[in-house]
Amino acid sequence: MNHSAAARRTHKGTAIKRELKQAADAAEDVTNSRALEVLARAGFAASGILHLLVGAIAIRLATGGTGSADFSGAVAELATQPAGPFLLWASFAACAALAIWQASDAIFDYTHLPAKQKAANKAKAAAQAVVFAGMALTLMSFAMGTGSDGDNRKAASDLTFSLMKAPGGVALLVLLGTAIAVTGVVYAIRGLRKSFEKHLVLPSNPTARTAVTVLGVAGYVAKGTVLLLTGLLIAIAAWQSHPEQSTGLDGGLRGLRDQPLGIYLLAAVGAGLICYGVFMIVRAKIARMIK
Repeated sequence: MNHSAAARRTHKGTAIKRELKQAADAAEDVTNSRALEVLARAGFAASGILHLLVGAIAIRLATGGTGSADFSGAVAELATQPAGPFLLWASFAACAALAIWQASDAIFDYTHLPAKQKAANKAKAAAQAVVFAGMALTLMSFAMGTGSDGDNRKAASDLTFSLMKAPGGVALLVLLGTAIAVTGVVYAIRGLRKSFEKHLVLPSNPTARTAVTVLGVAGYVAKGTVLLLTGLLIAIAAWQSHPEQSTGLDGGLRGLRDQPLGIYLLAAVGAGLICYGVFMIVRAKIARMIK
């Protein structure tokens, strides 16, 4: 009797494992589809457009203008364009698809690599999935009419305030800010070393190849700079117990403007972000989509 019950449990466990594997295989097949790849490539272009707009707003701030130099400000600008609702929903779909693609990479891919390299690549893909999912949520909130200019700035301050009240929250925020700052340094180094090129199918034309490389170097250094500033703001605000100073990307760029020669530095970073935006739009066409 006990033997029969054990056999049934074993059979049931085997059936569950088989069903889970079938579900995982089905999910992998969906994420490997050509339709999702096309949408995911469009996600790079949507990200590029948002970076273009953030760069343009940064230059506007450097010249005495107004605006929120973050992704909520960029999406607000996008919403004011002709066919704004269509652009918002299309960009949402593209960024959501890219988030799913990156999540699929994190779950299913890099299995052939050594353990340490596999873990690093999976973590990177997971982080990218979170970033593009965040963009998609911002786009959706504006498309549904619930988003507003400056949302990211307020959300950053509110999140910092909430975490600072939690046990261990200050240490966590300092670590988070440090991690973002380090990511910024990694971006800048990646740009200077041109290591981004390994993720692209570079054009054979020498002039086009040089243009892509120049855009990538300038863009990655600028992106690294804003991540470094954002991370430092979070860490310093937490360390000094001033959550209102943790104001995200917009606050970081405004802080840069207030430094000596800040308007010139801000304009340079804005131009670099525009380069990064153009690079991401080009990447939509020439990216190596790992599958």
